[in-house]
This record gives sequence, structure tokens and C-alpha cells, in this order.
Amino acid sequence: MAMTAPAAALLSVRGVVKRFPGVTALQGVDFEVRAGEVHCLLGQNGAGKSTLIKVLSGAHRPDEGEIRWRGEVVSFGNPTAAMRSGVAAIYQELDLVAGLSVADNVFLGHELSTAGFSRRAEARRRTRALLDRLGHPDISPDRDVGRLSVAHQQVVSMARALSLDGQLLIMDEPSAVLDPDEVRVLFGIIRELTAQGVAVIYISHRLAEIREIGDRVTVLKDGRTVATGLPARETKTSELIGLMTGRVLDNVFPHRKPVDPAAPEVLVVRGLADGDRFAGVDLTVHAGEVVGLAGLVGSGRSEILETVYGARKAAEGTVEVDGRKLRRGSVGAAVRAGMGLCPEERKSQGLLLDQAVYRNITVSSMSAFARFGFLDDRAERARSTKLTEALDVRPAGVDRVVRGLSGGNQQKVVLARWLLRECRVLLLDEPTRGVDVGARSEIYELIRELADSGVAVVVVSSDVEEVLGLADRVLVVREGRVVHDGPADEIDESRVLDLVMEGHAA
Repeated sequence: MAMTAPAAALLSVRGVVKRFPGVTALQGVDFEVRAGEVHCLLGQNGAGKSTLIKVLSGAHRPDEGEIRWRGEVVSFGNPTAAMRSGVAAIYQELDLVAGLSVADNVFLGHELSTAGFSRRAEARRRTRALLDRLGHPDISPDRDVGRLSVAHQQVVSMARALSLDGQLLIMDEPSAVLDPDEVRVLFGIIRELTAQGVAVIYISHRLAEIREIGDRVTVLKDGRTVATGLPARETKTSELIGLMTGRVLDNVFPHRKPVDPAAPEVLVVRGLADGDRFAGVDLTVHAGEVVGLAGLVGSGRSEILETVYGARKAAEGTVEVDGRKLRRGSVGAAVRAGMGLCPEERKSQGLLLDQAVYRNITVSSMSAFARFGFLDDRAERARSTKLTEALDVRPAGVDRVVRGLSGGNQQKVVLARWLLRECRVLLLDEPTRGVDVGARSEIYELIRELADSGVAVVVVSSDVEEVLGLADRVLVVREGRVVHDGPADEIDESRVLDLVMEGHAA
């Protein structure tokens, strides 16, 4: 019987190198993408995935190597040139413009016009056709994109990528802010596109997603291709993790010690409500305990944490730390009481991106470094260096601008800030979002070590496996109400999903 030859490569990358001052981000990347396939790109934070995306989409030019698109050698000068050739990137942090309509965003940068006049009716018509193609006729082309859900904004980004006859979509962590139902819808859209011959490069740290949606896998490590063309469904998880990290991770979650039944109550929340997103929340966390909050995106989990921290003002209820009642809506009072928050959006809410690592660590402890009205920079750097070395923040050097660090290392910097203050209560909102499996394991170890030292920890996560693997006790939140509160080892993932989808009390 005759063998079927593999489809010709739509995109071919050979020996691509990209250098920046002081660092070589890509040191030799090779892989191919075929029309109609989902090609998954894996690697730890800092492996070179983001740089590769920017090279492929025209944001950076390679210093060495060759990129062939549809058989022709190309070097896109900018993202618009790449889009006009059929290559478009959809980043984790969607680059849509709130205040503009859906149609305006879809054709932003390549507006439809004749003799200098915008063809707005034609733009709306084409936008509607693109949204129909993506299975979302419910999204109006005239709607302000800033008023859409994150899932719908992602659909708009996909429509924009297809507006210039896109043949290759590069999707960076597309499921990071989606709930399980929205992920299923996303996968349905991807399957429809690949059936039409569109290729997708799919980047995710969630290995279960790779198996479900992927066809083949390429793994990067330290800017190099270490494996390519692996079958997504057949390749063992242990093999993928070993390729990414260079080591075997037998158990991602650290061993849990039983919580001391005599441990004091550190955080006590009673009857907390914000008058909008949640109500009637009771929560107690003992010294050395990790409590997890599970629920869908939009269920009120993050708002609960922000209200406990004082970033939102409570309409009802009380928050106490070590028996001391905190003033509502006062972050300062929470911090002085020994509470710290690592927010969901670390880049926009938790970091001073253009400041040095050491300044991001000491920003909540400035008074400890003040001498006669002046900051002691040397002491700041010394303390920060000890913390970054203990947490293995890479690359080393506390004078580096934090924007240049990978997601996992940025998260370590935020954790270092609260380690410096020796917090009694640590609130963690999506602590491993956008973090690779190796760094994720390190962050889990750190959280466990903090709990073992007596810190009371609250973790919010969209990843049910993460909540169950890390927490001692789990609260399930649905539509602003706690529908379950019990030990983590007495509930499984399917039961959690049943509760968040249906809301039955256990």
C-alpha cells in the first residue's frame, strides 16, 4: 500500500538566532508547521517562546537563520507586514482598544477606505462575516470592545487576525483567563479554523490542553529546540516535563503536613459582602494552613480577596488578623496588620515594571530602609539580593528592570516583597498564571514552606487541580456565594466542577 507523504510545511524555521544586549534569547530554533494543524510550543519561562513569537510575527528580526513562509524566504519588517502575508499573533494580554467598536478593532491598522474616506459599513459587514465564521454572531460589530467579556474579546482578536486572510494564528496562553466552558468554546473555534486549513501555533503551560487540542509539539529550552514534531496525544507528560526542565518532577505538589488543630486563628472573615459581586462570606485561616478558593472566572473569588485586603471597600462584615479588626477599605491597615496580596494581574497591579528588581521588593517596606529622610540603597540591594538568591530569581541581579523577567520570576519578585515584610497572612490570586511547570513547582514549594513556618495562606486559582493539590482546605465559590467548605482531601475535581457549574451545596 502506498504511503501518504506528510503535508508540505506552511512555515519552516531553521537555525533562528536572536540576540539582545547581554543575552542571546534564541540560540538555534528549528521547527515546521503544516496547514490545518495545531502545533504546540512548550518551554519554561525564559526558554525563548515570547521572543520566537515576536520574530515570527514581525515584531523582531532574527540575527541568524531562515524563515520560510509558503516556501519563500521571508523577513517581516513589522507585525502589519506579517498580517498582510497571513501570519498574526494573539497575545495573552490582548491588544484591543477599549472605547472603539468591535469593527474598529478588527480593522485597526488596516482600515478600509476609498479616496481617504472610511468604509465603515463595509467594515461592519466584513466584521459580522468574520464573527459568523468564528461561531459568534451574537457579538455586535458596533459594540464597545471594552464592554465585552474576556472570552469575547479574544474572539475579536481572532477576527482581527483573520481579517487579512490569516493562514497562521499564533496563540499565546489563550486559555489563561477563561473558565472551563469558555475553553471548550475556544477549542471548538480552533477546530473549525484548522478544518478550513488555518494553522495554529498554540502556547500553553497546561499540558492537559496540549493533549486535547494539539497535533504535534515542539519543546524549547534555553533558546534552543530540544525536540520537535512530537505527537501531542502520545508523548508522555514525564517526557515533556523532562525536556522542558532538564530534570524529572515526580510530584508537582509538595508534601502537606497536617495542620496543628491547636494552631491559632490568624485570619477571620465574617459576613463579608461588597454589595455587588459577593455576600455572606465566612472564612477562617489558621497559622500554617493553606485555604484554596475555587470557582469560575467572574464568580467573585478575586473580589473576595481584594476586599479582605482592603483594595475594595466592604459593604458588610468584618476582617480580623490575630484578633484585631481591620478598617474597611484600607490597604494600609491590612499591610500594617501583616497582610500581603499577590494580585491576579501582576504586571498591571503588582509590579513597577520599569523599576529595578530590588525596588519592587522593598516598595512595601520603605520605612525599614529610611535614614534621616533618605533611602539606604545599599541596604535595599543587600536584602533584596538575599531574597532573590533564596528564591532563585533568574537572571540574577537586583538592578535588572523587572519587565525583562519571565512570568515565573516576576511572581517570585512579588513573593519576595511580602517575605521581606514577614507577613502573617498571604493572599495569592492566580499565583501560577502564565508560569511554566518547573517554576510552578518551585512556587508551590515556597508557598508550602511559608505555611509550614506559620503563615496563613489563601490561594485563588482557576486550576482546580492546583487548588486541591496545594490547599489543606477548600472553599468553592459560585455566583458570589460559598457553596462548599471542607478539607481538600475530601473532595475531588469532578465534585468541584459540579459545584461551580450547578451550585449544589455539599
